[in-house]
Amino acid sequence: MNKIKLMSHLVAGYPTDELALAAADAMIEGGADILEIQLPFSDPSADGPAIQGACTKVLSRKYTTSQGLSFINKIHEKHPDTTIYIMSYGSLVYTPGVKNFCKRAAEVGVNGMIIPDLPFDHDEGLTAFCKEFGMENIPVAAPSMAEERLKKLATYGFAHIYAALRVGITGSDTSIDKATLDFLGKVAAGGSKVYGGFGIRSGSQAAAVASAVDAVVAGSVFVRLITENAGDKNKMFAAVKDKATELTQGRA
Repeated sequence: MNKIKLMSHLVAGYPTDELALAAADAMIEGGADILEIQLPFSDPSADGPAIQGACTKVLSRKYTTSQGLSFINKIHEKHPDTTIYIMSYGSLVYTPGVKNFCKRAAEVGVNGMIIPDLPFDHDEGLTAFCKEFGMENIPVAAPSMAEERLKKLATYGFAHIYAALRVGITGSDTSIDKATLDFLGKVAAGGSKVYGGFGIRSGSQAAAVASAVDAVVAGSVFVRLITENAGDKNKMFAAVKDKATELTQGRA
């Protein structure tokens, strides 16, 4: 089958900047097209235990947003052709000023923002400021959205929409069934390209959803591999690269 387009998720600075940079290298070498880099946040609303734990560990080092942006800049300088999205929460974007945050993000090579708790139609100017600085805002759609609101989002004119494949938090297993594919069809109905994630762990899951999305998103599975192999950089690199390859090839 054709290569599956992959967006892979990592937490800036986890477990160290050195290991996180190595994980990013491994993801890209394994075939990831997009890196979704999370700025650690203390009170996430969408993250499961693996990502929450990673964020808590990084924040325990007094890690700042500025350090996270510097980390992203290192990846961008090393991999200038790789698309980079920031994933975080509204507080980190709003506190320094949305325009200022977008300007700083663009300067370090960010291509877009995924901020799940900023509603697409009340986003504090995020979409407009992203556009001003050459980025895009990527809103999040969930199966729990009312039909009318989902239709409004789908026809709002976004280039991409991130579709959470189920309700709840990240990291739990996700089954790809007719309801999932029907939901993805509704998200794409207005012409936006769709990124589909939440609970993607295996190549077979990626293959099941690939035809309905522009890219498959995998997060917690990578954070777990980084955590499990944090004591051995080479082993961690190999594990992350192999998982990225499995997902992009749709291997069972």
